[in-house]
Amino acid sequence: MVFRPNFDTPLHSSQHDADEPPSKTRRKREMQNLQDLGAQLVALAPAQLKKFPVPGELLAAIAEAQRFTRKDEALRRQMQYIGKLMRGIDPEPIRARLAVLRGESASEIARQHRLERLREELLADERTVETIVREWPGADIQRLRVLRRNALKEREQQRPPRAYREIFRVLRELGLDSPQEEASVPPAPESEDE
Repeated sequence: MVFRPNFDTPLHSSQHDADEPPSKTRRKREMQNLQDLGAQLVALAPAQLKKFPVPGELLAAIAEAQRFTRKDEALRRQMQYIGKLMRGIDPEPIRARLAVLRGESASEIARQHRLERLREELLADERTVETIVREWPGADIQRLRVLRRNALKEREQQRPPRAYREIFRVLRELGLDSPQEEASVPPAPESEDE
């Protein structure tokens, strides 16, 4: 009897792959990615970290890692512990919030461009202040008008654009209070510790 291979069936069927657990290499890579994500959280300032959807135990582990001053074995073990805790949560909301923070998400880039256009409109026409107040009722009209006047003077005198940049900062702070921003990124859960 002669053996004839059957080339009609693939060597690795997709049904067979679905039954197998992930390889050890893949699991280690996923764990390293979660540990790297935890390292990014450790690098954040405490005020920024409060805006992230992080459970209390993980938040305490991150705060502990932030206290370490030396890059030694204790920090490495703490980062591994953070990675272990990260395995128990969904990392996607954290990744989304980090992307927004770094300005990498499409919605964040669009928001930045919108604020830049609004700043240019404000410099071109003072009536834009009314539009800003309609959109953000808590806006400080007087401050915006003073910054607009100073930015125009700086531009005319070819001085560094301090007021121009400050207008953008004010608009960005107002923009963080907009309903669109809150809908695009899930809010951080309230921890029971606080």
